[in-house]
Amino acid sequence: MSDRTRADAVYSALLERQGEQWVQPRVERTRRVLELLADPQRTYRVIHVTGTNGKTSTSRMIESLLRAMGLRTGLFTSPHLERFTERILIDGEPVADAAIADAWDEIQPFVEMVDAELAAADDAPLTFFELLTVLAFVVCADAPIDVLVLEVGMGGEWDSTNTADGDVAVFAPIDIDHIDRLGSTIAEIATVKAGIIKPGAAVVSAAQPEEALRVIRLRAEKEGATVAVAGEGFALEGQTLAVGGQQLDIRGVAGTYSEVYLPLYGAHQGANAALAVAAVESLIGGGTQPLAADVIADGLGNATSPGRLQLLGTSPTVFVDAAHNPHGARALVAALEESFDIDEWGAVIGILEGKDAAGIVSALVPGVARVFATAPASDRATDPDVIADIAEAAELPVTVHSTLEDAADAARSWAAESDRRAVVIAGSVVLAGEALRLADLEDWKSGSQG
Repeated sequence: MSDRTRADAVYSALLERQGEQWVQPRVERTRRVLELLADPQRTYRVIHVTGTNGKTSTSRMIESLLRAMGLRTGLFTSPHLERFTERILIDGEPVADAAIADAWDEIQPFVEMVDAELAAADDAPLTFFELLTVLAFVVCADAPIDVLVLEVGMGGEWDSTNTADGDVAVFAPIDIDHIDRLGSTIAEIATVKAGIIKPGAAVVSAAQPEEALRVIRLRAEKEGATVAVAGEGFALEGQTLAVGGQQLDIRGVAGTYSEVYLPLYGAHQGANAALAVAAVESLIGGGTQPLAADVIADGLGNATSPGRLQLLGTSPTVFVDAAHNPHGARALVAALEESFDIDEWGAVIGILEGKDAAGIVSALVPGVARVFATAPASDRATDPDVIADIAEAAELPVTVHSTLEDAADAARSWAAESDRRAVVIAGSVVLAGEALRLADLEDWKSGSQG
């Protein structure tokens, strides 16, 4: 059996379990498996990242900076765009198929033991995300790595990833999302997210609503943690457009870095970069040692964030952005206006059920001229007619398409009518993954119309 076949069998086994949308507020089950495995998550240092938007981009920048320092890194993010091995990176590359399959073989006896204990207590077996988290910890321990950059799956306090003890707790911007799980107010959501702060940790936070910042500071004080907040402890002090991205001036918690190139678009990505720098400074030397100029240049200059305002095609221009909640959609619109000289954007929009479709579409309305409503390839897809109704209420021209391929063909044909038009595909990580596969299959960068 090939290593890829073995790895695919691992994913199939995970999919047989309760999925990622099945989330309960508890970490005890994950902790039990890890205890039986002798706590692999305690064999390396950890930077733990939470927030509502910007978690993955910030995590990837942190990992790139650490790798530029010569450290061996692990990165755990979710969800994936195309293949599940993207969720676990070792030294910047998706985990090898053999490594994930070997780790699965290693943990299976202990998984069976815990599943039996849960059955005896009339509880459900371990879930997809609980086991994926355990797998990530084991893979990273086996590698071995020096530092794991660990993105929260949902919330923080009761997320499976919170079985690790973060030396640094990083807070990307907090906004309303997952209200059925995290709470209906910023303060309630921030309370769950602040649960990642561990005793004596360093906390670095993006600019936050006052009610969120109050919660973070109170939790940090309780845990004896230090706090650095954007605008106070560190800052993005300059930001100008550059070819393929932007040039930044960053004041970190320990040093100042001028004219740093970041190959990503949008003011929000500049802010994420400043947050990433502060996080790495806080880990290395306890926030007292500036990072070397070559580390900053290489770490940020080589940073990537797939599916986040990523160029997919030319002639016509097509970008993809996950933008799966209103906060992300607003950031996308701002980035389109700031970074590109385009008169009209056509938006291909597909959203999953449970997301704030009205909020996402309404946030996109100011930046787009036409909507192509579709559905991600998921049994949790929102009916595209719902998206169309919201767009029509905003007096936007809209057409409905049953598949992304049809919607993308229509959008690209519309954009090809003028060199002042372009397309953005947005609304879901699942849709973003589909778009990446479709663009590669049809070679949109060649200018083909499919």
